[in-house]
Amino acid sequence: MLKKRIIPTLLWKNFGLVKGKSFDSWRRVGSVLPSLKIYNTRDVDELFLFDISATNENREPDEFSIKSFSDECSVPFCIGGGIKKISQIEYLLSSGADKVCINTEAYKNPEFIKEAVKIFGSQCIVVSIDYKKIGDKSFCFSNSGEIQTDKDPIDWALKMEEFGCGEILFTSIDLDGTMNGYDYNYILDLTKKINIPIVASGGAGKLDDFYKILSIPKVSGSAAASIFHFTEITPKIIKNFLMKKKILVRDMFAEKNY
Repeated sequence: MLKKRIIPTLLWKNFGLVKGKSFDSWRRVGSVLPSLKIYNTRDVDELFLFDISATNENREPDEFSIKSFSDECSVPFCIGGGIKKISQIEYLLSSGADKVCINTEAYKNPEFIKEAVKIFGSQCIVVSIDYKKIGDKSFCFSNSGEIQTDKDPIDWALKMEEFGCGEILFTSIDLDGTMNGYDYNYILDLTKKINIPIVASGGAGKLDDFYKILSIPKVSGSAAASIFHFTEITPKIIKNFLMKKKILVRDMFAEKNY
C-alpha cells in the first residue's frame, strides 16, 4: 500500500508568498526561498509551488526563479502556473522540478495533456481542478479561480484520467483558506469513479481533517497551506497523529536514523 503524503502548498505571486480565502483577499505570508529551506527540514513528502498570477498576466513561467528555487529544494517538487508549452515543461523538469501541474491550458487545449504525457510520462503530469458550487451544481474554474467553465469537476477529472495524467489535485474554492475541513463527501464521490491518485486540497484546519480525508483509499495526499502559515501545527505533528491512527505515512526522520 502506498504511503499517504502531506504536501504544503506555496502560492507565489509577484515577489512573495500569499494566502487568501476562496482564492481571494490575498495577503503576504513570507518569501519563497526561506519557506523552502524550512520545509526541507520539516518531514514533508512533497511541495507544490504555484505562480498564481502567471496565467492571468499572460506570462511564461519564471524559469530563472524556479531554477533557483529547485536548487534549494531537497524534497519532490511540483511546479504550476502559466504552463502551456511542451518546451516549458521540458525546462522545468530539467531544472529540478519532479512534476508539473496544469490547470487553465487543459481547458483551452485538452490535447496538450495527452502530448505532455506521451513525452514525459504520466508520473510527471498533474492536472489541477479548482471547483466551486454554484446553486446546486459544481463547476470547474480556470485562471486561478477567476473564470467559470461549463465543466463538471468529476466529469473533467475522469476526462483528464482518460487523457493520461498521473494525478489530480482537487481543490474546493469554497473551502480554500477557511480551515473548516476538506470537501469529504464530494471527494469520496470522485474516488468511487476514478482510478488515478487524488490529492485533496482546500480547507485543512485541524488534525482530524487529515485523518478523515486520508482514510479514503484513493486519496494519496493532502495539500494544505493555511494550517502551516497560521497555526503551530507542522507536517511532523500531522504525521505523528496519523501514525497513531494507523494511517500509513512516511516517517522521514525515522528512516534517516535507520
